[in-house]
Amino acid sequence: MQKEFNLDLENINIVVDELINIINKDTIIILRGDLASGKTTLVKNYVKALGLNDLVTSPTFSLQSVYSNNIYHYDIYNKSLDEFIALGMLEEFEHSGTHFVEWGDEKLQNLLIEYGYNVILVEIEKSDNKRLYKINA
Repeated sequence: MQKEFNLDLENINIVVDELINIINKDTIIILRGDLASGKTTLVKNYVKALGLNDLVTSPTFSLQSVYSNNIYHYDIYNKSLDEFIALGMLEEFEHSGTHFVEWGDEKLQNLLIEYGYNVILVEIEKSDNKRLYKINA
């Protein structure tokens, strides 16, 4: 299933509501988009929509952040798939919850699907104050 939303940034809640509806207990959401396209903003609004007060920031330097309610957030911008695996991060997906992976490439996506994980791809394209969100579930 693929859905597209072309929205002003202030309407990101429409995409968040769609994700809340399609995410089941254990899901990995791969977020792809250019720098400043809104990957972290999407995670921030998802956490907020669940009524959580966690401070959501990009885990660029820490590689992973964990928020209440079993929400995991990864940023692998500076890591190859081999480095990600060597750091033991692949095992983190065994934790029950929702996992957001910024900058996850097609190799990671295929590996996760091969291992039997439920994977959703969200591609974000920016243009001025709007974003085109493509959700592939």
